[in-house]
Amino acid sequence: MDDTTTASSLQTADVSSLGLAIAATAVCSGDITSEAYTAALLQRARALAELNAFITIDEAEVLAAARAADKLRAAGSTAPLLGMPLGVKDSYLTKGLPTSLGIESLAHFVPREDADAVRAIKEAGALIFGKNNLVEMSYGLTGHNARYGQVKNPHARDHMSGGSSSGSAAAVAAGLVPASLGGDTVGSIRVPASFCGVVGFKPTTGRWPRDGVAPISHTLDTTGAFARSVEDCILLDQVMTGEQAVVQPTNGGNGLKGARLAFAPRQFLDLVDPEIETRFREVVRRLQDAGAEIVEVDLGDDFNALVQTATWGIFAHETMGAISEFLRRQDIPTTFEAIYEGLKPQLRQAWGHIVLPGGAGATSAEAYHTALDVSRPEIQRRLNRAFVSHGALVILQPTTPCTAPLIEEQTTVHIARQEVSYLALANHTVSASSVGLPGISLPVGLSRAGLPIGLELDASLGSDRTLLALARKIEGVFGTGPIAI
Repeated sequence: MDDTTTASSLQTADVSSLGLAIAATAVCSGDITSEAYTAALLQRARALAELNAFITIDEAEVLAAARAADKLRAAGSTAPLLGMPLGVKDSYLTKGLPTSLGIESLAHFVPREDADAVRAIKEAGALIFGKNNLVEMSYGLTGHNARYGQVKNPHARDHMSGGSSSGSAAAVAAGLVPASLGGDTVGSIRVPASFCGVVGFKPTTGRWPRDGVAPISHTLDTTGAFARSVEDCILLDQVMTGEQAVVQPTNGGNGLKGARLAFAPRQFLDLVDPEIETRFREVVRRLQDAGAEIVEVDLGDDFNALVQTATWGIFAHETMGAISEFLRRQDIPTTFEAIYEGLKPQLRQAWGHIVLPGGAGATSAEAYHTALDVSRPEIQRRLNRAFVSHGALVILQPTTPCTAPLIEEQTTVHIARQEVSYLALANHTVSASSVGLPGISLPVGLSRAGLPIGLELDASLGSDRTLLALARKIEGVFGTGPIAI
């Protein structure tokens, strides 16, 4: 079943496969109740608990909230997310519900207030289904958490989900919730979306509220979402921003006629598995056949090195200050030093090397300001060549250079028959993050091993509505909805 399911069949259908928009419409129209929908998802979450997608689910509370939503509907409410149970990454503060940030010492910390983004979805009628598992302090790409367990990929339990928003992606992919909030600093939404075969949307940095979400870097952090379709991301974007996007219905291939799309093979096909490159080139051909105009661009020999050095330097340099300020402002009962001491050994070693000011790999103040004031403007200038000089609406690339690696590959992974650092999983997503561009990952098929492959679209700053409208049309070329498991 996909999002074309008719309302009349909802009572007997497997509601876990419904997308957010169609489920919200069904509850609003009375075709299903929020209580019945939520109860079905709770049953599925219990059955798939081995995925480790959630740290906390308060079943009694979420069912009570669903019943309350049904009463509001009966009283005439037409809130856009009325009765929708959504997942929330456990880096978001949630009033009355534990928020661990993925670490042992905060396992029982219960915030007094919601993060702004959580408040926004609640005001739109949504209920918090549970708090999704994540990499400790959102610092990692594999989905491993020493305290709460490795998040497993719903498509293959021995493969990683990606991170850091690991549980959010897995929960949507497995049909435990129709959508979930995540966070993205260098790829923490788009990498797991690619690995798990769902849509992952990173808005322009600063477009969605992020107060009340544990930070890494105030320059790079953004909140965002996982969903079953682009339409669902459009709905969430409207809720978060208050903007009413005007999106034309998908019209098969005709919807792409004249759309100019860029890709940079020298930069984004440099280190990718052969199967990923083959599929990507097939995708480009299909988009061209659907009417899109494809233009090849070159961002420069040193583009990848420039992006990597600048972005990871900013990322690490801002972490200590960002976390310390967050803990203080939100009155969270711990300190940066206590968090550092409690990290799993590998992560503590990494923080000691790049995050602590005296670390051997720490970014100096001079290098940090060079990254902000020299490198970032240069990266933006080169990307603008594609958007302005070439007139491209988006830059296309494989979201990740490989499909989801085996869980046992935590420190190093194999890409194109080379053993490289797991940080290479973000090689493609980091470019949009470096200057705050909006980006979205769409599922575009499966590998021979049955693992999802993602396509990333990056657009110019602030053009989120254009990106979402185009992504919806491209989604129509490849079929709507997530990859079934």
